[in-house]
Amino acid sequence: MARMKFLCDAERCIECNGCVTACKNEHEVPWGVNRRRVVTLDDGVPGEKSISVACMHCTDAPCAAVCPVDCFYTTSDGIVLHNKDLCIGCGYCFYACPFGAPQYPQASAFGVRGKMDKCTFCAGGPEADGTAEEFKKYGRNRVAEGKLPLCAEMCATKALIAGDGDVVADIYRKRVLKRGGRPQTWGWETAYKG
Repeated sequence: MARMKFLCDAERCIECNGCVTACKNEHEVPWGVNRRRVVTLDDGVPGEKSISVACMHCTDAPCAAVCPVDCFYTTSDGIVLHNKDLCIGCGYCFYACPFGAPQYPQASAFGVRGKMDKCTFCAGGPEADGTAEEFKKYGRNRVAEGKLPLCAEMCATKALIAGDGDVVADIYRKRVLKRGGRPQTWGWETAYKG
């Protein structure tokens, strides 16, 4: 079974925010909520890099582990989704997520900030596929239509890629080799040299 994943190639990202705009337009995301954002590392320093960040649909999602009402669930494709009808707006998922993916429409106190919103990998929610209710709560369900997330499809430089984790890894591996890198560049040997 495929495990759907995102990968952003920092060597290709030009910080155009096309992925952010595509996501907001496709799903009619409310003002103040960004399911996807572009982050620049070492801004203003030679060699700065930009990456597109959203929910990474973790295999062992920390947001799901801390949710007191179990509103998170993982699909058979490995996409981490949530049920807004169960969400109580406590914010635990926001603090547990290392990517800052959970967003709230209101910056209010505990429990009154509204229902949590996050990237759905364009896979909708627990409602029936393609219904008006699903669109209103979660946005368009492109996965049910056999499509990939629009943010990745709209990326002009193909820095943001999405799909089956094995296929995404193969694409990135080929890019690194073509650039003249070695497969060991980011491997175990580099991270744990004596």
